[in-house]
Amino acid sequence: MTDTIANVKSKIRDVVDFPKQGIVFRDITTALKDSETLKVMINYLCEQYKDVKIDYIAGIESRGFIFGMPMAYKLNAGFVPIRKPNKLPAETYAQEYELEYGTDKIEVHKDAFPAGANVLVVDDLLATGGTAEAACKLVRKTGANLVGIAFLIELNALKGREKLQDCGKIVSMLEY
Repeated sequence: MTDTIANVKSKIRDVVDFPKQGIVFRDITTALKDSETLKVMINYLCEQYKDVKIDYIAGIESRGFIFGMPMAYKLNAGFVPIRKPNKLPAETYAQEYELEYGTDKIEVHKDAFPAGANVLVVDDLLATGGTAEAACKLVRKTGANLVGIAFLIELNALKGREKLQDCGKIVSMLEY
C-alpha cells in the first residue's frame, strides 16, 4: 500500500505561493487526468468503507463532487450535493463556518436524506476542518446518521481532524 500512496502523491503537483504567499497548494488536477491514478484514488476510498452501511454519499462543493459521485456508484449509494449558498432550488438547511478572514456557508436540501439514513461525507481536502464540520452538522440537521468523512488529502499541521472527532470513521488517503 505504501507504494500505491507514494505513486498517487507523485501525481499531485505542488504549486508554491498559491493562492497566496507562503502556501503550497496541492493541485489534484494532475492526478485526476491520469485514468489509472483516478481509479486508484476512488478504489482506495471505497475500500475503507466497504464494511460500513452507506445509503448516501454527501459531496461537498465542488471537489467533493469529483470523488463522491463515483464512490456513490461503487458503494451502491445515492449522491447528494452539499452546495454553496443559493445554488439549491428547494428549501434548505444552512450552516456557517469560520474562514481565515470571516465566515462562509454551505447548504443541503431539507429533504436530502430520509431520517435514519446512513451518510458518508466526501471532500478532496481536510485542512482546518471548518467546511467538513459544517457538512457534518448539516447531515445531522436532516435527521440522518453520519457514518464518516472521506478525504483524498489531509494537511496534518492544520489539525482539522480535531474538529471532527464525533463525525464517525475519518479516512484520508494522503497526508502532508
